[in-house]
Amino acid sequence: MMYRIIIVDDEKIERTGIRFLLGQMNREFEIFEAVNGKDALEWLEQNRVDVLLTDIKMPFMNGIELLEQVSVKYPEIKKLIFSGYGEFEYARQAMRFGVEEYILKPVDPAEFKNVMQKIVDGLDSEKKEENRKAAEVSFFKEYVLNAIVNGAGIEEVERRARDCYDLDFLNGYKRLMLLETDTDFFAGRQEILTEQIGEKLGMSFDYLNLNPQQSLLFFTEEKGDWKKNARLVNEILEGELENGQKSYVAVSSGLKDGTQLGERCQELELLMENRFYDLECREYMAENEAERAEDVRLDDDTLMKQMKQDIRTKDILSLKEHCGRLFQNCSQNVGFSQIYVKFMFSSLLKFLYEAIPEKTEKELNVEIELLYHTQSLEGIRNIMEKNIGLLERQAAQNAPGGHREVEAVKRYIYGHYGEELSIEMLAEQVYMAPSYLSTVFKKETGQNLSKFIKACRMEKAREMLESTHEKIVGISEKVGYPNVSYFCQSFREYFGVSPQKYRDMGDTTEENEEDKTLA
Repeated sequence: MMYRIIIVDDEKIERTGIRFLLGQMNREFEIFEAVNGKDALEWLEQNRVDVLLTDIKMPFMNGIELLEQVSVKYPEIKKLIFSGYGEFEYARQAMRFGVEEYILKPVDPAEFKNVMQKIVDGLDSEKKEENRKAAEVSFFKEYVLNAIVNGAGIEEVERRARDCYDLDFLNGYKRLMLLETDTDFFAGRQEILTEQIGEKLGMSFDYLNLNPQQSLLFFTEEKGDWKKNARLVNEILEGELENGQKSYVAVSSGLKDGTQLGERCQELELLMENRFYDLECREYMAENEAERAEDVRLDDDTLMKQMKQDIRTKDILSLKEHCGRLFQNCSQNVGFSQIYVKFMFSSLLKFLYEAIPEKTEKELNVEIELLYHTQSLEGIRNIMEKNIGLLERQAAQNAPGGHREVEAVKRYIYGHYGEELSIEMLAEQVYMAPSYLSTVFKKETGQNLSKFIKACRMEKAREMLESTHEKIVGISEKVGYPNVSYFCQSFREYFGVSPQKYRDMGDTTEENEEDKTLA
């Protein structure tokens, strides 16, 4: 270990001699000089040393005055004085200020070496003990933080650490930052990263390496623009990574005390999930994420129900539209986990396969496995589009053979022509989407559904006009036209004459036929 030493003496030749003797000890020393106590004290205000070697008699501030102030301000410094026989009383006074040793002038090289060796040995022992304690504390901190990161509560950690160490340091953390790379990177880089990040941000923090691709920073200060801080840390990581490799940084919300550490760790993991949704974004902030996620999640539940209905009714256009909206929601950094998103779409995929009879469970399992192994939202989108395409082709193939559904709709219309009829209501009867039913019906019958309903009602009205003496207003209601004026207008458009005119024409025809028979 290297130690810093300051020699304080107004005689240059004395300082040079001491410096020479120190150079003979085969130890690494960084040596400084001062010409009196005043200069030495001023220098010490800006610099740290391990050993102070001082003469007693000096101008401006003597050695005793220097030692008195150093013992108060810098008690950790080892102190050694050297002086002549006549200054023994001064030396005795100096002992009150924690002076380690006293050497008489002229300095005996062998004695000086022995005294300094004793001081250095003491420093070595202290440093070893300091390092041991620091390592012990560091290990304990790492143990505690790892326990919390892995789900242990504060109470559990306190129980484990009982009678060992104080956990008050946990309350000192103000903000957490999660660093992540797309390749193994963090092993063996703690020292260089902590130095660079600490220098760049000007803040103190504890560093915890989670795995080769993740590290966690525990900041003890709450200052600066955290979005900017995240960007600066990313720049440092990018400078260390190889070309093509990427880094990501997530910043938690603030902490009130140590009880929130576990919650913030979970928050960071969720934030980092945003990589799944947007590979271009590199920094993720906690602010406003939870509220946005709740709002969108409720909307997603509605979309899921709509999409299942789309699949049931084979409304491909609506299915594509709703699926697109769901993907849009997921891509908006709302804090959903990958597992949640994959579960949501795998559930939808299962429902979709149930609507395609020729598809097997084995084929479904292959698609679900592909879905769970994809590393991006775009990958899931491709899988869903491919399988929606299967449903679309199956629906198109079955359209010419949709005779059964079309006939069912016809039968329903024939039996309920006097009731209110709509395409939506008819589609529900055969579990088809309105748009899809319209397409199939037109393809099967050559006319659209609304015209078919009108034709059915008009034919029933004609039959009643011909075979009954029911009033026209009554016929209008029975064929589904509560407004008789609208019925008359529709009848005229369909047959070219009004209902009354049609009835009159029928009566005239019947009379003529009777006359012919009588003749």
